[in-house]
Amino acid sequence: MASAPQPNLPLFYNDLMPLNSRDHAKWNTRTIESAKWLSGQHAIPLTVDEFVQAQRDFPIVFSSGDNPLPLALMGLNEGVNTFVDEEGKVNDPVYLPAYIRRYPFMLARLNQDSDELSLCFDPTTEAVGEFKEGESLFDDESKPTAATQRILEFCQHFEEAGQRTKNFVDELKKHELLMDGEIAITQQDNPDNPYVYRGFQMVNQEKLREVRGDVLRTWNQNGLLALINAHLFSLDLMRSIFARQQQQGKGPQIAGEAKGGDAGTNAKAKDAKAKDAKAKG
Repeated sequence: MASAPQPNLPLFYNDLMPLNSRDHAKWNTRTIESAKWLSGQHAIPLTVDEFVQAQRDFPIVFSSGDNPLPLALMGLNEGVNTFVDEEGKVNDPVYLPAYIRRYPFMLARLNQDSDELSLCFDPTTEAVGEFKEGESLFDDESKPTAATQRILEFCQHFEEAGQRTKNFVDELKKHELLMDGEIAITQQDNPDNPYVYRGFQMVNQEKLREVRGDVLRTWNQNGLLALINAHLFSLDLMRSIFARQQQQGKGPQIAGEAKGGDAGTNAKAKDAKAKDAKAKG
């Protein structure tokens, strides 16, 4: 259902270009009304800072593989997003993960030998360019505008949340709490042939009950236990997402999936580490 990230550009991004005052002095950033690049994406990277809000709307799972990442499932089958229509518009009042709101910007390391991250953007987006509408990225003195500073601050906060997320996952791995997940969803008209979803990871509740009391006490104090509970509570929403797929005619039967088989939902994401960053002028 959710595979590890690929060693190339992150999810959504077609290209990356460093933002700089020489090449982008007259460029603006504007709000776009639709996000067609989101309509075919079902699994969105999530940080631990968002678990409490996201678990109200989406199942939270972990990608498969040795380096699992938390993912918010907006659909259960690859290419299916039940919250975004074909025009790229979100028609429900749901929480939008920061990974979505960050696009088309992100912090990236331009020099692999340096820990410094620079503000970059996807030049293929319609949200950034040399047009009249929107907010300027640089002022008349070639300095970053307030809009650029807000973008930079958002991306910095995202990187910091990414580090907290890595620490959370490392703690789960340390105590061997992650297990291969599986969920079988039956329909009333055909209860003997369930749809079985695999290919993701989840917290093993049996092992969680075996964790020492002093460790649980520490997790309760630092908030980690609340994050685990948010993940576990959210899993019930997988049936709700399945029902949304069926209502929208996007279910596995429509797509030709076999009942009782694996339903892969591959997700591309990048593991972000928090570093101090600055915009390149």
